[in-house]
Amino acid sequence: MRQDAPPIITFLSDYGLDDEFVGLCHGVIASVCPQARVIDLIHGVPRHDVRAGALILRASLGYLPVGVHLAVVDPGVGSDRRAVALRVADGRMLVGPDNGLLTPAADAAGGVVEAVDIGHSGYRLEPVSATFHGRDVFAPVAAHLAGGVPLAAVGVPLDSAGLLTLELPRARVEGESLVAHALQVDRFGNVALDAGQEQARAAGVEPGRQVEIELDSGAGHRAQVARTFADVDADELLVYVDAHGRLALAMGQGDAARSLGIEVDDTVRIRLA
Repeated sequence: MRQDAPPIITFLSDYGLDDEFVGLCHGVIASVCPQARVIDLIHGVPRHDVRAGALILRASLGYLPVGVHLAVVDPGVGSDRRAVALRVADGRMLVGPDNGLLTPAADAAGGVVEAVDIGHSGYRLEPVSATFHGRDVFAPVAAHLAGGVPLAAVGVPLDSAGLLTLELPRARVEGESLVAHALQVDRFGNVALDAGQEQARAAGVEPGRQVEIELDSGAGHRAQVARTFADVDADELLVYVDAHGRLALAMGQGDAARSLGIEVDDTVRIRLA
């Protein structure tokens, strides 16, 4: 980053864009650190879906500038869940609720090297709403960090080993099958799986091959392993490596999740045809 570049704050939430919540957080950030550049990563995380937000943050972090990464998917707001700010090994700082939202991204960035509890930070807004910590706690703390306030100054030190983590499924090669799980379904109906390229290669799932896909329902489907959607017909099922390096299911120009009846957490068994 250039020495004269503005500080970066990225912002992920489940707030949506139909209400004033995102705008108010932007306003707080601008009041505290007007020089910051705010990148809205996504505000369409399914409401209260901590895991979906965590997976998006983990998959996206490596493509974002080093800076402060504000994430708010917080169904436990106002409860005894902690509010935290973290520094990870690559120098980024993550700000959000301690409900598992931040830890997958933190682990992917090399792990947490410093953590503080910001629930009673001297940099929060007063009075603090019981139901809008995004505006009153997370946004102002993120803005002060972007403005150069040290992490240790915005909260009380805590042991990162006590941060909440998420239990995520793990793909595996089982005999001649790659056993994967549906992690996310995007707006096109593409189904992201938890298997990576190395696991796919270990099972022989490579471009040009035909595979059989077995679902939890017992239904079986034939698919082409391809590089891109244009490699198959519009209504043909394909297996491909998505933009985040994960194996995924799609249809050439259709909705794979709807056509196959796949939902998040379903098991998907893939083997060579």
